[in-house]
Amino acid sequence: MDGSLANFGSWLQNRPFALSIAGSDWVYPFVQAIHFTGLSLWVGTSVAVDLRLLGVGRKSTQPLQLSVPLFIWNWIGFGLAFLGGFLLFSVSAATYLTNIAFLTKLGILVPLGLLLHIVIQQKAPMWEKSPEPSSVARLAGFTELLLWLFVVTAAVLIPYVG
Repeated sequence: MDGSLANFGSWLQNRPFALSIAGSDWVYPFVQAIHFTGLSLWVGTSVAVDLRLLGVGRKSTQPLQLSVPLFIWNWIGFGLAFLGGFLLFSVSAATYLTNIAFLTKLGILVPLGLLLHIVIQQKAPMWEKSPEPSSVARLAGFTELLLWLFVVTAAVLIPYVG
C-alpha cells in the first residue's frame, strides 16, 4: 500500500471521533444500524425501480411514477449509508485500505452503480413514454441490479479477505 494512503488510514482511525466509536459498547452497533438502514432505503428503492424497468410489477405503473415518489427516500438512504459507512470505515481505516473486497466495493462497484443509478433517474422520463420498457431500459435496470448484487457480495466478503 502506498505510504501516504497508509498514513491517511492511520491518521483517520486515530481521530477522537473514530476512537470514541471503536471504544464504545453501544455507538458502533448504532452506527452499523444507521449504515444498514441507509442501505436498505437506497438499495430497496433502487431495486423497486429496476424491477419495474424489467417489466415486473403493475403494468399500469410506469417507472417514472414509481421513481418520483421514491426519489427523496432513495437519496436519504444514500446519505445515511454514506455517513454510516464513513464512520465504520474510520474505525479501522488502515485495515480497510488493504482489503481487496473493500477496495473493489468502494473503488469500482459503488462508483459504477452510482453513475448508472443517476443515468436511470435522468432517463426514466424518456423511457416512460412507451407502454413497455425498452430494451435499453431493461438492460439498464438489469445492470444496476447486478451491480448492487456485486456491491453486496463484496461487502459480505470484507471480513473474510485480506
